[in-house]
Amino acid sequence: MQRPNLRPILSRDLYLMRWAASWLGRFLPLNLGHDLTLIVDEFGTKLFEEIDYLNEGRNAERFAHNFKDDPTVKVPAIHWPYSSHRVLTLEWIEGCKLTNVDRIAEANLDRDRLIEIGVTSGLRQLLEFGFFHADPHPGNLFALADGRMAYIDFGMMDQLDQTTKETLVDAVVHLINQDYAHLSEDFVKLGFLTPATDLGPIIPALERVLGDALGSKVRDFNFKTITDQFSELMYEYPFRVPAKFALIIRSLVTQEGLALSLNPDFKIVDVAYPYVARRLLLGETPALRQRLLEVLFKDGQLQWQRLENMLTIARSDSSFDVLPTAGLGIRYLMSEEGNHLRRMILLALTEDNRLHTVEVQRLWALVKDDITVDRVLGVAWEALADYSLSRAEQLVPVVGELRQVLQASS
Repeated sequence: MQRPNLRPILSRDLYLMRWAASWLGRFLPLNLGHDLTLIVDEFGTKLFEEIDYLNEGRNAERFAHNFKDDPTVKVPAIHWPYSSHRVLTLEWIEGCKLTNVDRIAEANLDRDRLIEIGVTSGLRQLLEFGFFHADPHPGNLFALADGRMAYIDFGMMDQLDQTTKETLVDAVVHLINQDYAHLSEDFVKLGFLTPATDLGPIIPALERVLGDALGSKVRDFNFKTITDQFSELMYEYPFRVPAKFALIIRSLVTQEGLALSLNPDFKIVDVAYPYVARRLLLGETPALRQRLLEVLFKDGQLQWQRLENMLTIARSDSSFDVLPTAGLGIRYLMSEEGNHLRRMILLALTEDNRLHTVEVQRLWALVKDDITVDRVLGVAWEALADYSLSRAEQLVPVVGELRQVLQASS
């Protein structure tokens, strides 16, 4: 239930905050003070949305629809006959706060599994749905007795458009590839840098800040460290925080803090990397397929080690089945869209005037314990037959050679 006179109190406080932001902005470096009032405006907009409980109820139902096929996420049902702009009646959630480590231990719940659910659901909100919970503090997330995670309080939500979602995936891909030149361009597209910014000095600065995060110390990567280091960069370079991303950064840092409270040794890349690898390997959309190619090919050459790493990472999730992915990949190769990729793979397999049987055998060694030679060739055959039965029949000798290579590795 909403407190009396809440709207005029918030209006007064936001007016004072905005006045202070406009006044302080003149005394801050240009890149720090530029968007200060816009951030207050964004915060104020979301705050007024949050006190409209009918809007919150609609947000909850939309969030529940996005996760309708996810058995790990629970969203309380809304009792509409008993709700209004100032009263919201929801299904009762029986659970414990994620910060209550003792109760979670008493309930015999797997803390690492709860972390995985939280991180994966957060990534799905940003990169798949573009509709995300902007206030995931400890009071809004609960662990249920059956191991699920429940979200409540959907007043502060935000929406990302398709272009922003794709650019975020681009940024992740370029981060994985340590391609700081293209990463700096992503920052321009996302609004962290203006189009007129000279990216020359920005690229080595990004490499300095992010180099260790994705080098030998990849497991030490965390959002809090990166945001702290970026805060220092903002004094030296013209980075700024777009109003919309203030909520995203706050959400990510809050979720990471919750994860660390459950397990101080938690590393976000242990969950985030497998998720990104699986999404890229599945290649569900043309945009994702293009980003997969950017990861796997550099200067026209197939990066065998990257493919091997992605398969290793993706398979760290026991639910990931490589065969459906292989089937999708083969169907894509046989399509008109995959015409260019067919040539690239053929060149990669015969690069340096040799057939790369060693690399194929090494990749096969990663998955051979889960699948049989006949099963993988069966998937390949079905995909080829869907494309062209006559073409599939022409490739019988090639399939026979491939079976010998794979069996030799088994």
